[in-house]
Amino acid sequence: MTDTASQAQTATLYRMEMDGHVCPHGLKSKALLERRGYRVTDTPLTSRDEIDAFKAKHGVATTPQTFIAGTRIGGYDDLAAHFGKAAPSSETKSYQPVIALFAVAALLAIAITWLVLGTTLAGRTIEWFIAISMVLLGLQKLQDIDRFATMFLGYDLLAQRWVRYAHIYPFIETGAGLLMLAGVLTIIAAPAALFIASIGAYSVYKAVYIDKRDLKCACVGGDSRVPLGFVSLLENLMMIGMALWMLATL
Repeated sequence: MTDTASQAQTATLYRMEMDGHVCPHGLKSKALLERRGYRVTDTPLTSRDEIDAFKAKHGVATTPQTFIAGTRIGGYDDLAAHFGKAAPSSETKSYQPVIALFAVAALLAIAITWLVLGTTLAGRTIEWFIAISMVLLGLQKLQDIDRFATMFLGYDLLAQRWVRYAHIYPFIETGAGLLMLAGVLTIIAAPAALFIASIGAYSVYKAVYIDKRDLKCACVGGDSRVPLGFVSLLENLMMIGMALWMLATL
């Protein structure tokens, strides 16, 4: 390998590492560089004086800062962009949160099926999957009810008429899911799930397919980047199907 090529694969990283605080973006920058095959000269800044002196010398406002072959690249986001891996903005839509949630719900349903019935799949696996999904979705909303309510009010027809419903909804969804999972008080859980899911399904259908609005779904909480659309509609249709099935088997 030539000297030029060798130098091109070296990087110098300046990052904050003080007592009681290690900058996570600095660690992420170091890991990213190493994954890309760079030999990293890691230079921790261990005091406020060192940090301030470094910022003043290089005319930067933040750390970490990465230099590749003597050229300053910038902080972690700049480094990621340099490698063609720009961080998604808050406006970037993604199905990843809901895919992860449903995948975990499916695995939990399979685990419960194995524990209770001694097999991996059975008729009740689907019931448990839907019930677990409801609980997990409700939990996401309960983490910050106000933020969920703000997003939910953008499209739910009942919440737009009665704002308090947006704050009650997560408790109904979580409670109905828990009761369905336990197989108790079905006479309460099933109608409750049917009620909120029916309103939700029509609200999503109207907003997306009739009004043609481009919105984000509040299904996984108020900071969701999930697009409002088919997945949101499917979530409500699953609840409707589960509720009707449980009512039919009373």
